[in-house]
Amino acid sequence: MKEFITVAIFNLPSEIAVLKSILENEGIPYFFENETIVSIDPFASIAYGGIKLKVHPSDVTLVQQILDNLDSHLRIVE
Repeated sequence: MKEFITVAIFNLPSEIAVLKSILENEGIPYFFENETIVSIDPFASIAYGGIKLKVHPSDVTLVQQILDNLDSHLRIVE
């Protein structure tokens, strides 16, 4: 997972719920850095820089398309 790169940052766990389902249905390997700590302490989102969506570089284009389609429904920080 060292190769995985950040493609988006979210502030709240509720913002990633739909995206997780879509990524799993598409079979795209991913992980959300800081998801657990922000779930426990929402104020930690500021301290840790948010919940970071990490994907393999070969999946960036597809994930970006998914994010663009969801952009009207999700508030993506980065």
